[in-house]
Amino acid sequence: MKPTVRGTGVDPAQFFTASRLLIVAGKGGVGKTTVSATVALAAARAGLSSLIIEVEGKSGLSSMYGVPAFSYDEVELASAVPDAGTASIRARTLTPDEALVEYLEGSDMGRISKRLMTSGALDMVSTAIPGIRDILVLGKIKQMERARLADLLILDAPAAGHAITFLQSASGLADAVPIGPINSQAKEVLELLGDPERCQVMLVTLPEETPVNELVETAYQLEDRVGISLGPVVVNGLYPPLPGLDVAPSAAAEAAGASLRPGEAEALEAAASFRRERMELQAEQIGRLAEALPLAQLSLPYLFDAELGPDQLDTLATQMLDGIGGLS
Repeated sequence: MKPTVRGTGVDPAQFFTASRLLIVAGKGGVGKTTVSATVALAAARAGLSSLIIEVEGKSGLSSMYGVPAFSYDEVELASAVPDAGTASIRARTLTPDEALVEYLEGSDMGRISKRLMTSGALDMVSTAIPGIRDILVLGKIKQMERARLADLLILDAPAAGHAITFLQSASGLADAVPIGPINSQAKEVLELLGDPERCQVMLVTLPEETPVNELVETAYQLEDRVGISLGPVVVNGLYPPLPGLDVAPSAAAEAAGASLRPGEAEALEAAASFRRERMELQAEQIGRLAEALPLAQLSLPYLFDAELGPDQLDTLATQMLDGIGGLS
């Protein structure tokens, strides 16, 4: 996103409203759903309402907010999170089938949609043209963006490989279907994706070699093949600084007036060595990413928790807001 500088940092409210639709994308397993949830909470603390849209389902988003699993109908999430502010955080799932039914019903073709649902022909219709399932979802998102349903729409996109195909579907359909409502829908989606004030992508990676390589490749493919604007990169899962790693365990114990049992000093030194090496490798990958992709970076810490819930999300949102304030 194109941040607006205020004083020595960036105003979070203007940062989050630089684009009305933020598409969060990245390789599977890098934490893009976690970042989507974090962005929504951080935006709420800046006084902005948000609507998270997931398109694959079973993302774990509901558990992060401590609410039951949701579906096509909107659910409110903010009330379950500490210090979310007064702005609303809502979420919903979009599927091609339900988007098609909603489109038909909105076009006074409710009878047709009911017949498709009861006859089982809906899947055949939605897969008749390559890319039609994706354009149904993107068309619905375009409609939601136009309706200004929230200050910020956050799309938890498919994993990177599918995300490119997903976002390219409009271009392919616009070329394949020269006239008619499908062509009009595809062109309107292309207008949305190509306008940086309406839509941008926030890519997510881990500070590791393979995810960084794939993020850089995805970034250039999105710019070259989709023509979409890229916002800051989120580097997820960074080991936070830990003081005392360079102090010998025996010296640290002596300074604290404690004693170590046989073998404990060696075990502590091995753990400290692992942490130092891990942080050095992460710093190397962050530097490599900065050289390969000239985009601002936001970082989120690695949380040593088996599951992420409202408390952990609270920590991540605070870190993201601090990172935004540190942008220049």
